[in-house]
Amino acid sequence: MESVTENQVPMEDKLAARFAELEEKIKNMPQEEQDRVRDAYTYAKEHHDGQLRKDGSPYITHPLEVAHLVADLGLDADSIIAALLHDTIEDTDATHEEVAKRFGVTVANLVEGVTKLNKVKYTSTEEKQMENLRKMLMAMSKDIRVILVKLCDRLHNMRTMQYQTPAKQREKSRETLEIYAPIAHRLGMQRIKWELEDLSLKYLDPIGYQEIEDALAKQEQRNKEFMVATKVRIQHRMEDEGIHCTITSRIKHIYSIYRKMFAQQKTLGEIFDLCAFRVIVDDIPDCYNVLGLIHDMYNPVPGRFKDYISTPKPNLYQSLHTTVIGTAGIPFEVQIRTWEMHETAEYGVAAHWKYKEGLANSQVSGENTFEWVRRLLESQEDTDAEEFVGSLKVDLFSDQVFVFTPQGEVKGLPAGSTPIDFAYSIHSAVGNHMTGAKINGRIVPFETKLSNGDIVEILTSKSAKGPSRDWMKLCKSNEARNKIRQWFKKERRADNIIHGRSAFESELKRAGFSMTMISSEENLPRLLKKLQYSTLEDLYAAIGYGGMTALKAVNRIRNEILQINKERKEQNTVQELVSADDQTQTMHIRTSLPPDPPPAKKRYSKNGIIVDGLDNCLVKFAKCCTPVPGDPVVGFITRGYGVSVHRQDCPNASPEKQAAEKGRWVPVSWSTGDLDAYQTTLELSAKDRSNLFLDVAATLSAAKIRVDSITAKGTPDGFAIVTVLISVRNREELDMVTKKLSSIRDVLGVRRAKG
Repeated sequence: MESVTENQVPMEDKLAARFAELEEKIKNMPQEEQDRVRDAYTYAKEHHDGQLRKDGSPYITHPLEVAHLVADLGLDADSIIAALLHDTIEDTDATHEEVAKRFGVTVANLVEGVTKLNKVKYTSTEEKQMENLRKMLMAMSKDIRVILVKLCDRLHNMRTMQYQTPAKQREKSRETLEIYAPIAHRLGMQRIKWELEDLSLKYLDPIGYQEIEDALAKQEQRNKEFMVATKVRIQHRMEDEGIHCTITSRIKHIYSIYRKMFAQQKTLGEIFDLCAFRVIVDDIPDCYNVLGLIHDMYNPVPGRFKDYISTPKPNLYQSLHTTVIGTAGIPFEVQIRTWEMHETAEYGVAAHWKYKEGLANSQVSGENTFEWVRRLLESQEDTDAEEFVGSLKVDLFSDQVFVFTPQGEVKGLPAGSTPIDFAYSIHSAVGNHMTGAKINGRIVPFETKLSNGDIVEILTSKSAKGPSRDWMKLCKSNEARNKIRQWFKKERRADNIIHGRSAFESELKRAGFSMTMISSEENLPRLLKKLQYSTLEDLYAAIGYGGMTALKAVNRIRNEILQINKERKEQNTVQELVSADDQTQTMHIRTSLPPDPPPAKKRYSKNGIIVDGLDNCLVKFAKCCTPVPGDPVVGFITRGYGVSVHRQDCPNASPEKQAAEKGRWVPVSWSTGDLDAYQTTLELSAKDRSNLFLDVAATLSAAKIRVDSITAKGTPDGFAIVTVLISVRNREELDMVTKKLSSIRDVLGVRRAKG
């Protein structure tokens, strides 16, 4: 039997005592969960056996401390277990499969997620850093607990950083300051953020850190006396007013002071609001009551009041902030909040976590909480490594400026942002149609930098020509820059059609008209003639770029629509009479059948169409399916516009529709002989790329095909739809064109338009 040394025994006792403290923190969990945590500790302790940390302590001390931090955040059993096991897959012979079998797939995925994050290295190559940062964001967007455990892991590592080499200390500290502290801030976890920042500064600028620490130590007694006296005075006033509250005080953390000294070139004695007080009350009305009393007791500093209760920060932070002048002429800050706000301010999204079996990650936080993660991922697509890393540091790691929309909505943007960034943060359409900007009611140039508290209004116009390429030099966020790039990839006509259609349909709805009636086969030609446009797309495009307003378009066809409705009512009356007469004739036929009618004469029009039973009738080709010689066709007798010829596979000529209006569908066929060219529409689906539009046009030109129109529209998933209206003589020529278009690089398919 191996002997146990004196040093080992105390350590075992310390570990046992520390784990007992962890058990005390989770005693309200179900017994089954407590047992799982105990099993995880045993498992981790066995697998890390023999491994030591830099300070000589058993390695298990680290995951145990991380588990304590996770438990302090109030996270669930799976998170605590993942904290205990977070280094087992990376540093021991434990496998993902083994962990999943013993502790569940969720725990195994959390452990693996945290392990992957360890690959993020500030000093690595840009390419490697890009991939690791992207993995981190992906892990965060899938399960928030991954980053919460990782933040606790990083916090304990920073607390014990004194045992690492100076080079390692600087590397990890810079990584912490540029990556993990900003993420903690975005998640609203201020307590962790502050400690990470202070610990990082300690190793990145030890002289500056020590100077501030020494200066604070010299003022410690004075600051302590001031805070005690102020706290007592505020407490007495609140008691006199019958307000129940808890008051705490602190000196601002070292990194915050350091930033102010560095940015403003001030000494410690010149730092404003060095002391801070926090008043925590039961409800929101008391918050504002306390604010009024504080301003009654002390003189407020102008411009130093912020109401984050009515307008919370994007990370869910809520509080009232005010700076006042104390009795000794010492300025200090007062934060006023409820207990619920306090929990959120201290622990961020973790404050919303509840011990509940089976609680999904999506239930812990709303969709909006991680919208910034998704937006970052989307805005970084199709960028090279250098640009990705650079832009990511701007979007995620830089300071933020908080501005307001005219409706009071808060927008968080990178410091140095301009109205262009603001416009594109609202919607790409706002940015694309921006013609000017107002800050606090005054029109400003596009290059104006936004400041905290600014009210920004974007001026737009449908007739705007779109963004300028110079805007990419003026904007700060990568999101705005990428949206501008996307705009230049797309055809303006396609964008105009989308916006024009939306405006036209909205105006129609407002006027009480149906879009279905407008676009019907029998009404559309009549209305387009009134509007003086060849197609609906032409109308939409005109509305989109401002050549025609939606209101003007609707007003122009208003009387025509009313006339159509009147004619329809009259027609319905006639059809009812005809229907009654048809029933009488049917009854007569059953008793006395007349002789068979003579066969109908076949007639044809100048268009090359033979119409059975009709002579010298007007024939037109339906624009919904654009038939050409060789296509199986069928005719529809319109009211006042002759016979409309459809392809038999056209949705508007479906068997159901033919059955519904039996008497109006007639057989038609193609005549022989020399025929004119016929219009038809083809749709190409392809991968979006440069010069795709030109390649399509060149192919049609080489085939000597007349092109009447060609449009292209990109899709968010990287594909494009190219629509061409061409003229061909027959089906054989159409098949030839289709084959040539299909052979173009990146073209996935070519089909005829169907309705």
